[in-house]
Amino acid sequence: MGVLMSKKQQVEKVQKCNAVVSAFQAGIKDRAIAKQAEEDEAEAEAKSSAAPDEKDAEEAEKEETETSAGPSTSQQASASGRDDCKVNQEAWSRLRDGKGVEPEDLDKTHQLTPPAYVRPKREADDDQPVEFDLEEKEKPPSDEMCDVCEVWTADDLYPCRICTRVFHDGCLRELGYLRAEALQEMRDTAHTVTGWSCYYCDNLNLLLTEEEMYSLMETFKQCKIIPESCLVSDELLQYRHFASKQQFDKDLTDEQEEEVLAQFAALDPEKKGHIEWSDFLYFESLAVLKKFRTENSLVRVLTAKERDTARSVFKGLAQDKDGVITKAECRQAQQSWFHKLNKDSQSCNVSISHVGPICDNSPASERTKTDDNRPVTWADFLRESAIYILAARPNSSAMHIRLPL
Repeated sequence: MGVLMSKKQQVEKVQKCNAVVSAFQAGIKDRAIAKQAEEDEAEAEAKSSAAPDEKDAEEAEKEETETSAGPSTSQQASASGRDDCKVNQEAWSRLRDGKGVEPEDLDKTHQLTPPAYVRPKREADDDQPVEFDLEEKEKPPSDEMCDVCEVWTADDLYPCRICTRVFHDGCLRELGYLRAEALQEMRDTAHTVTGWSCYYCDNLNLLLTEEEMYSLMETFKQCKIIPESCLVSDELLQYRHFASKQQFDKDLTDEQEEEVLAQFAALDPEKKGHIEWSDFLYFESLAVLKKFRTENSLVRVLTAKERDTARSVFKGLAQDKDGVITKAECRQAQQSWFHKLNKDSQSCNVSISHVGPICDNSPASERTKTDDNRPVTWADFLRESAIYILAARPNSSAMHIRLPL
């Protein structure tokens, strides 16, 4: 049964509903106004509370300026320690990424972005013999465009004597990889017989894999070697003592200490009294290569230009000898890779693997004399010379490996 309502009752019901809706809308509006008022009040309070702080800060700064009162010694030491820590972290990062030393005298604000470098990886057949025909002439032509800006400008490009890359001196300056004196050396030698190594080929550390680099960095950290710092003779001795203690659990002998000092002289041909970081790093990188790589693996690292130079040297020694030379001639050829070094540096023929001097009456000297007539083929020559060819890559005049006796 339905419910019947009079017209008057219907009007009253509609009026009541309208009143409820109006009240609801008014309530929402009141809450919005109240919330806005609260926000404005909170913002005003925040500004008023911040004003005294700023005033106090200004007064404190003014008072500090007037009294010229500097920070305490402990504060200075703490700030200095933080700065040193940051610098060291950046240095370790550059060492890990293979970017080397960054020049301090260059403005970095408008420089080009240095290229990313991916460290090499060992392949499955890396230690297997690889054959290169003695009669083959590789002589790869240099690239036509600058490796940095990819622009061709003919005679204004400077080639690398190891790889096929060419560069503008302006592009290298903008990269920040070379100091002014290094740029001048490039201009003077890039088009000569001596040649110039680009920043890829000059840095022997870039030949290490990630695993080899990790091993070297761990040794540096254990021996407290700070990246990008120069080393004096006492620091090198301390490093060698610590490394000997870590690896062999014994101190260096007197003869070994003399060998370390001879190594120091080889890495400091200009008698500066310290070793440049790059030379120390290259020396240690070669030691890692000799320790972890086979001769076949090192042959694979050689570039076509280096192999072609080795062919010329070998052919010059093997004339009318059926393609075979003697061990003595092989050592003579290996010394030729360092023809760009001065006479003083050539007298410092040392290596991390050579412990103690070899005198004329020593067993090692006798073995060398009896080994002089051993026949050496082209393949043998390339394998035995690979480490010396790599050691001759840097533009530095330092001796990074012992020359064969």
